[in-house]
Amino acid sequence: MTKGDTIKSAKKLGNNGQPSTAAWRFYLVMVVVVLIYVGLMVRSAYIQIVEPEMLKKQGDMRSLRVHADRVQRGSIVDRNGTELAISVPVETVWADPKIIMDNNALAMSEHWQALADVLDQDINKLTLRIVKNPRKRFVYLERKISPAMASYIRELKIPGIHLRKESKRFYPTGEISAHLVGFTNVDDKGIEGIERLYDQMLTGKGGEKRFRKDAKGRKIEILSVEESEQAQDITLSIDQRIQAIAYKELKGAVQAFKAASGSVVVANAHTGEILAITNSPSYNPNNRRNTALHRFRNRAITDIYEPGSTMKPLTALTALEFGSAQVNTVINTSPGWMRLGGRRVSDPINRGKLSIEEILIHSSNMGTTKLALSVPKNYLLDKFFDVGFAEDTGTDLVGESTGMMHDRQRWSQFELATLSWGYGLAITPLQLTRFYTALANGGVKRELSIVKTDKPSEGERIFSEKNSNAIVNMLETVVDEHVPKAKVEGYRVGGKTGTSFKAVAGGYGNDYVGLFAGVGPISNPELVVVVVINDPGGDLYHGGEVAAPVFSRIMKGALRVLNIAPDASSKVAESNKNTQSNAVTKSYQDDGGLDA
Repeated sequence: MTKGDTIKSAKKLGNNGQPSTAAWRFYLVMVVVVLIYVGLMVRSAYIQIVEPEMLKKQGDMRSLRVHADRVQRGSIVDRNGTELAISVPVETVWADPKIIMDNNALAMSEHWQALADVLDQDINKLTLRIVKNPRKRFVYLERKISPAMASYIRELKIPGIHLRKESKRFYPTGEISAHLVGFTNVDDKGIEGIERLYDQMLTGKGGEKRFRKDAKGRKIEILSVEESEQAQDITLSIDQRIQAIAYKELKGAVQAFKAASGSVVVANAHTGEILAITNSPSYNPNNRRNTALHRFRNRAITDIYEPGSTMKPLTALTALEFGSAQVNTVINTSPGWMRLGGRRVSDPINRGKLSIEEILIHSSNMGTTKLALSVPKNYLLDKFFDVGFAEDTGTDLVGESTGMMHDRQRWSQFELATLSWGYGLAITPLQLTRFYTALANGGVKRELSIVKTDKPSEGERIFSEKNSNAIVNMLETVVDEHVPKAKVEGYRVGGKTGTSFKAVAGGYGNDYVGLFAGVGPISNPELVVVVVINDPGGDLYHGGEVAAPVFSRIMKGALRVLNIAPDASSKVAESNKNTQSNAVTKSYQDDGGLDA
């Protein structure tokens, strides 16, 4: 074969494509390999840069677990350890719709009917919640059921129906302490009263442990451990025994006098601790269904009233403090009326000359007005502000009102007169209690406390001890001679009635508020009791008729509960030593008393 034939044969082989076929296949494979590597690089970049969190989340869902250490809510107890609010174990029913649908559990119609019956729900509405969310993994069916109901549901053995342990708030004292203690919502968060005020302390902080597990459910790595913080118990200053007495007497009075509402506050005169605070009508905190919203209001701290004649001791004390009157001063109230700036101030009758004690006994508007106008305007106003009107009482209770006391420069004589006998300002029963507490302990104003304390606040002296004690002794005479329904057998007590019209738009209406504020025992005042009967509907509406009897029964019960010895026998000995309080000096008799 010649050289030319060889070349032609080679070209022929090339044209047949054997070597060329090998070449394009090689290139094809290389292209495919490169595309695979590029795809892997793109996917890797996508995973690492674009959506790393999604994949981490899916991985954590398969291996990461969190074990929560739940902390039970703290208890609320009274000063003697009586439980007012506790947490009891209950269980919650929940459903896994996906498991229910996958197992065709809805076909167990009899079981579902039994479940609906025990939960007191309509079976159609119950199953509709499952059908509407067929792929969901968690749906609440009923929160916080009793252990007996939970046991019954467990025996039904419906696939996808589960129970979870929880706790439920229970209030052993029911409506007696409802307004003070308050209540929590379904998630155990305080929304009223002490439950709300100290929610953070009562809740504590739950702990948790984060760990990973393998495919067989074994722990392979503990990632973090957060220790729980136990909830604290709250010890209130309330004495539940006195609270029960106060609520019983108040509820009975509100019903008997057909009143719209009523409030009672009992406080320790020396420490400012509140021993009872209650309202009527009340509500059952363990079952609040169909309860009107206004019943949740703690009227003793939110509602404000014009205190009426319960302010007259403050006016008399102000005159004593300024020095414009003495204990034995006589005021000429003749002719029983006068005009101030064209407005009339009067008593029901002309009472003539009255001592300060007699002014309080007869609740003389004329006498009180002359005492008020005998001191400088700013001095009188300052004393009303000093006792704590227009400020809160220090309890920090949610919703407490600061009242309404005007702070303005211009006051007419008539406005000062009405202020002196309890009109032109509005205060809460708690603020009234604070004033009488200062009066009872010798003139020291302290913040009131709803939490038990071994160290009361130092307080602020706003009145002299001598003048404060003089007014307290006069209040005893007021009860003895003018308010027999406020007397307490075996004990010396003092106090002042108040009856005020309720303000309406443009003036005053025909509704009344009856009040009584008093202290006892007089020989060493320990307790202050304030009673407010709002809008009595019967023929009786004066404070001495509707509020004084409630004061008497509550004070009697409280003194006996606290084992305070009767002091009535000391009155005779004291009266023999202190006859000067009824003496009338010759000079004031000749002058006709202090005149405005």
